[in-house]
Amino acid sequence: MGKYQVKTTKDGSSFVFNLKATNGQVIATSEVYNTLESCKNGINSVSVNAPVANLEDQTVPGFKVEANPKFEIYTDKGGEFRFRLKAKNGQIVAVSEGYSAMAGCLNGIESVRKNAVDPEIEMEE
Repeated sequence: MGKYQVKTTKDGSSFVFNLKATNGQVIATSEVYNTLESCKNGINSVSVNAPVANLEDQTVPGFKVEANPKFEIYTDKGGEFRFRLKAKNGQIVAVSEGYSAMAGCLNGIESVRKNAVDPEIEMEE
């Protein structure tokens, strides 16, 4: 079972969360939220959207645009594969680290799908 780890930003005025797999590895990160309540709403959005999200591979020329919610796979400026999870309303609710291979990126998406549902929420000190 995965875990959401909520922490305050360095200046203490905002919140972010990381979704961690059972092995403790961070598999997705949130945007910055102004309140703890909005951060928890972001967690709920990932939990609801990740299991049912479509997959859109933007690394393929002429890729098919999928409906939200969806995982978008893309390559960053450094040539690494990344994904972002968009909610039903099109808002980005989680992003990944960079992966050197597409297989790693796809495994990351599957890990988010599996670990996002009903995980523990932990506040980092």
